[in-house]
Amino acid sequence: MPIGTLANVAAVLAGASIGALAGARIPERFRTTIMATLGLVTLTIGFRETLATDEFPLVLGAVLLGTVIGETLRIEDGLESFGQMLQRRFTRTPVAIDVDAPETAEPAAPRRSFAEGFVIASLVFCVGPLLIVGSIEDGLGNPDLLLVKAALDGFASIAFASVYGWGVIAAALPVAILQGAIALGAGALESALSDPMLDALGTAGGILLLGIALRLLDLKRIRVANMLPAIVLAPLFVRWWG
Repeated sequence: MPIGTLANVAAVLAGASIGALAGARIPERFRTTIMATLGLVTLTIGFRETLATDEFPLVLGAVLLGTVIGETLRIEDGLESFGQMLQRRFTRTPVAIDVDAPETAEPAAPRRSFAEGFVIASLVFCVGPLLIVGSIEDGLGNPDLLLVKAALDGFASIAFASVYGWGVIAAALPVAILQGAIALGAGALESALSDPMLDALGTAGGILLLGIALRLLDLKRIRVANMLPAIVLAPLFVRWWG
């Protein structure tokens, strides 16, 4: 059994539930500061990861080609549509504002969209070498790395869900699928991925994290999901031409 993967999924579900339930009670200024903090942390991690490889030109080429492929396939539009489908399936339509309510009543702080929370949380939880390496080790019987990732994702999901609401809980699905699939194929992947290939994967993931950070900081809405093919292309480029 992939114990680390199960723990990671459970942490996301628990953290997102806590954040979504508590989010309405958190003042807007706190939620704004929380998102800014998450953006800065993500920015720092992204910068650190981009320094992981000596094959940066190959990674840059993989990111550019991967982005072209992702834009052609419209990956982010597909993820957002999937998030909206989940929202329609599992959440109720918001109740209309009561026009007879006292004028002094403070309106509820607006929440960001369910689909946006699903996309951003999924990207943060599923981008990075820790997912790959941790899932491989989990499949080989050592869940330690994924248990660490579970703790990190659990706390992050509380913060995300306090702003984005229940959309974050849906991010547990791609976490389960990706980490479970990698754990099941751990033996083959362990022999196929060399250290330079993992470094290239980490650098490509770091570039994607920088794009996520810009979104979290409300500086620019980059379609980061359309860059996801670079995660696959970067280690392949290093294997072929590194």
